[in-house]
Amino acid sequence: MDQSKQIAKGSNSSFYYAFNLLSAEKRNAMNTVYAFCRRTDDIIDEGNDSHEVRYEKLRKWRIELEKALNRNSEYHLLNKLSATINNFNIPIQPFYELLKGMEMDLQRNRYLTFDDLQLYCYRVASTVGLMCIEIFGYKHESTRDFAINLGIALQLTNILRDIKKDAEDGRIYLPNEDLKRFNYSETDLMNLTYNENFTQMMKYEVNRAKNYFNKATESLNLDDKGKMYAARAMQHIYFRILEKIIDADYDVYNNEVKASKLEKIWISLGVWAKYNLVY
Repeated sequence: MDQSKQIAKGSNSSFYYAFNLLSAEKRNAMNTVYAFCRRTDDIIDEGNDSHEVRYEKLRKWRIELEKALNRNSEYHLLNKLSATINNFNIPIQPFYELLKGMEMDLQRNRYLTFDDLQLYCYRVASTVGLMCIEIFGYKHESTRDFAINLGIALQLTNILRDIKKDAEDGRIYLPNEDLKRFNYSETDLMNLTYNENFTQMMKYEVNRAKNYFNKATESLNLDDKGKMYAARAMQHIYFRILEKIIDADYDVYNNEVKASKLEKIWISLGVWAKYNLVY
C-alpha cells in the first residue's frame, strides 16, 4: 500500500472516510496532502523530544519541503507532495502557514484572546482547506472563504472535544478572556471541574463553532457545492460531534465524544449521494 494512503487509513480520521469516494487521482492527492499534515503534526505531538529537538526537526522539515519543490528532498513523501502541488496548481503559501501554526504549538500553551486562537486555527486547519479546494476544483473565489471558515469551525470543534486531553498535556486552547468571562479558572480546567460555569462557557464556545460552520455554508456558491461534497462530509461529521457535546450536557470531561466509524461512513455516503444525484 502507498505510504500516504497507509497514513491516511491508519489514522482512522474523519478525513479518510470523507475523501474516500473521490476519483482515484483526487483521492491519491488528498492522501498525500493528509500524510504531509499528519507527519508535520507528529513532529510536534509524538515522542518525548525536548522543545529544542522539535524545533530542529520542524526546521529541517521546512528545508526539506523547499528542496522537494525541486524534487530533491530525501523524503519520498515530500517529493510526492511536490508533484501533487504542481499537478493541481496548489499555492505553496498554505503549506508554510501550516508550519507556522505547528511552531505556535511549540511557542505557547495558552491563548489570551480569541483573535490569537483564530490565527492558530487558520494556520493549522484553514490552510489545509485552502490546499484541498485546489484539488476539488472550484469556480468562485468565495469558496476560499468556505475553506477558511470551515477550517476554523473544525479546529474549534477539535479543541472543545479534546479539552481534557489537552489539559492533561498542560495545554489550554480556550482563550483566557473566555475563562474570565465565565468565572472559570485555569485551575478549574486543569482539575477537570464540571460545574455550571463550565457548562455556560461551553455553550458559548459551541455556538461560536456553529457560527463558523454557518459562515462556511453561506460562503459556498451553488455552482461549487457539488465539487465540495467531500469537504461538506467533513462539515457534517464534525457538526455531529458538536451535537454529541450538547447531548452530553457539555461534559467532555466524563464522556468520550466522537463520531463512530459507522457514523462517519454513513454521513460520507449520504453527502456523496446527495451531491452526485442532485448536481
